[in-house]
Amino acid sequence: MFSLLFYRLLFLLLLPVLIIALLIRSRRNPDYRKRLAERLGIIPSHFKTGGIVLHAASVGEVIALTSFIEQLLATYPSLPITVTTFTPTGSAQVQKLFGDRVQHCYLPIDVLPCSYLFLARLKPQLMIFMETELWPNIIAQCQHSQIKLLLINGRLSNNSVANYSKIKALITPAINRFDHILCQSQENMENFIQLGCQEQRALVSGNLKFDISINNELEAKQAELAKSCTFKPNKPRSVWLVASTHPGDEALALSAFKQIKQQDKNTLLILVPRHPERFNDVAHLCLAQNFTLSKRSDNTPVSQQDIWLIDTLGELMAAFGLADVVTMGGSFSDVGGHNPLEPALFKKPVVVGSNMSNFNEVLMQLKDHQGIVQLSEQALSEHLTSTSAELAECVSSLLLDEKRRQKIGENAHLVVLENQGASQLSLDYVQALMAR
Repeated sequence: MFSLLFYRLLFLLLLPVLIIALLIRSRRNPDYRKRLAERLGIIPSHFKTGGIVLHAASVGEVIALTSFIEQLLATYPSLPITVTTFTPTGSAQVQKLFGDRVQHCYLPIDVLPCSYLFLARLKPQLMIFMETELWPNIIAQCQHSQIKLLLINGRLSNNSVANYSKIKALITPAINRFDHILCQSQENMENFIQLGCQEQRALVSGNLKFDISINNELEAKQAELAKSCTFKPNKPRSVWLVASTHPGDEALALSAFKQIKQQDKNTLLILVPRHPERFNDVAHLCLAQNFTLSKRSDNTPVSQQDIWLIDTLGELMAAFGLADVVTMGGSFSDVGGHNPLEPALFKKPVVVGSNMSNFNEVLMQLKDHQGIVQLSEQALSEHLTSTSAELAECVSSLLLDEKRRQKIGENAHLVVLENQGASQLSLDYVQALMAR
């Protein structure tokens, strides 16, 4: 109790600082200063009450939850389903995928007045969090208000355990306020228990990120992107897509791309930065290295340009369908990688760096089925030159070997299909809680 009171007091004192931090971030991404009232718990007055609130922090979580949200909508057609995010890109993804079929707002800052206003306005029967989203104050308020709590797709890496252990007196009570914690894997469940989760609350449900599919909308978007690629029929181009890049990833990719073009000068690089506030910086970086560039936002055809920069939101999944080889950003640094299952859905061979700590279990499954290519651990710690050389060699060999590309892509796709079902199991627990 003392830890929670201290946490509430600390965040209340820091509230002005948190708001200033959002405003500072909005200098690069103006969307952060929009709908600021929602950050303070002031929800639009037309929102319906008494339903289910589901929190998905950003784009990746929204995509992973798509199948689950669709099942919620089908199961509870008369209940308001509210999907919250914390980032503008996540907000845009919710609105793109679901429109007015769900209510959407930002999850407020985890400070007592803000979270109180949020819960008092929506009065949910059930609140669902995802993965490592542990908000001690709002979780405690939910329990106090007898709002049922469910954590789905629970993920807790060894690093997270080490960090959370420093504030265990605050985190352990928060974990044990959940009615159930549905974990991605046995390892994740054991990590929750190590942090003090009562064993009867935790179980393995599988990973929601396997529950993805190619729908009509995605196929239409892929066809739209393909129309922008005006290659000459007698000169087809190999396509290397580098997805969800972070600072440092682009420099690595561009260095490798120079070497790849020595093998095939006709190769096209598609770059997709993770955060929209970096779109312009990445464009300038490409031009500074004397590459020719086409920007998706300009809606200009891609013919002989070296690089196609996807500087728009919500088009990465469709872009995977255009690639011959995909590399996931964030895996060459301490970010921990991004979801390799999305390109696997399109049967694309995926190359990653040595740090995929965010997806350890997924990585192991893909490697066991020879459905992914991972660079050596040594390359991560060495100089950019050696890392880019290994990356270039790996990508070039795949671009030149169609049969190998197809085999790796098919193996990865099979892993996706064989591990689907977490959405249905999560829905079963929602129904059990709602029926109580």
